[in-house]
Order: sequence, then structure tokens, then C-alpha cells
Amino acid sequence: MSLHPLNNQHVVIVGGSSGIGLATGTLAKQLGADVTLISREATKLKQVATQLGGVRLAIADFADEAAIHAAFADLPTIHHVYVAAGGFVGGNVLEGSMADFRRAIDTRLWGSVHVVRAAVPKMNGTGSLTFTGGLSTDRPVAGAWATAVATAAAEQLARALALELAPLRVNAVSPGWTDTPMWDNILGAEKQTVFSGVATQVPVKRLSLATEVAQAVIFLMNSATVTGEVLHVDSGHRLV
Repeated sequence: MSLHPLNNQHVVIVGGSSGIGLATGTLAKQLGADVTLISREATKLKQVATQLGGVRLAIADFADEAAIHAAFADLPTIHHVYVAAGGFVGGNVLEGSMADFRRAIDTRLWGSVHVVRAAVPKMNGTGSLTFTGGLSTDRPVAGAWATAVATAAAEQLARALALELAPLRVNAVSPGWTDTPMWDNILGAEKQTVFSGVATQVPVKRLSLATEVAQAVIFLMNSATVTGEVLHVDSGHRLV
């Protein structure tokens, strides 16, 4: 394999200012790609630009169709797109905020569709799209039904579009508990205690790093005959 398997290829990461998206953009750049990072977090994007150097930036809210189309409008030919945007939304189905529930599903499903409609005309029928599902598809938990539905939608979208957009390849990565800033915001000071407890339950006895999920995304970009697949990076959690 080439030391730079993404040389002369344009990789677009939506949700690329932190976590798995940033890790994927960083790795893609190391592998020779021309990288565009899209995020609604302008301040974080500027910090990333300083950190990585030589990446293209665009500011857009994933759920805003017009903003996503504007972000893609002036981009050169695209070879691979990774949709990393999406987060955890909790709440009891009988009592939680409908606006929050809609946001969870809108982000993963309709946000991904916005990206598809903006990106595919620039892909010349080749390359790959990768969406982000999650452990909650196979292991839903009480109080997080909207997140489970959203991750399942993203994974099913990959299977359906692998047929509709062929020969363009479409896949999804399904992370388990992964050490990213999202969990800092959700769990706060309890994060390490919760993560340590979960690690004792999974077969490999540790949780994934963002860089390890990024490696799975790069694998899907580079594997020319893999399409319609969901690649699990969850420490075997869905098995126990």
C-alpha cells in the first residue's frame, strides 16, 4: 500500500472541528489528502486551521440545507465525504423536549441527506460517502430513544444509498463509547468514572479513541469494493 493512499484526493469532513471528525481530517491530511472541514463552530474551525495548517474551511450548520449547499458550492471535485456531525440527545419519550428529539433525528438523517444532495454532483460518480451511526442502534438504552432512532437512520441510509447512488460507495461507521469532547459536555466530572465502568463490561476491556474510529473511516474510503456496510468500532460492546 502507498504510504500516502489519499494523495491527490479531496476529502470533505462535515462536523470536522472536534472529536471523530477532526481525528479523521487530521489522519486524511497525513495520508496526503486535500482536506475540507465543515462545521458550525467558527471559533473551533479557526483553531483547527492553526493546528493542522493547509486545510480548507467552511462554516455551516449541518441541519441547514441552504448553508450546506453554500458550503459545498465553490469546492473542487470531491472524492470522499465523511459526515461526523451528530450527538447524544436524551429524554423520556413522554416528557422530553420535542424540539430536542427532532434535532437528534434531523441532524443524523436530514443533515446527511443535505450533504448528499450538495456533494454528489461534485463527485463524478466515484469515491465514497460515510455516515455516522452508533452503538445505540443495536444497544438502545432507556432515556435515549431519539439517539437510537437517529443512529439507526444513518446506518440504514448508507445501505439504501449504496444502491441508489452506485457505483458511488456509501457506508457507515458505528462507534461505541468513544473518548471525545461530546462526553465531556454530557458527563462532566463523572466522565472518567463512567468510562471506566463501561470498559469493564466490553470484551476488549477498553474504549475507543477518536483516532481509532478515524482509522475505520479511512479504511472505508480506501476500500474500493466495500459498500452498503456498517463498520462497528465499539470494543465489542454490542455483543454483551
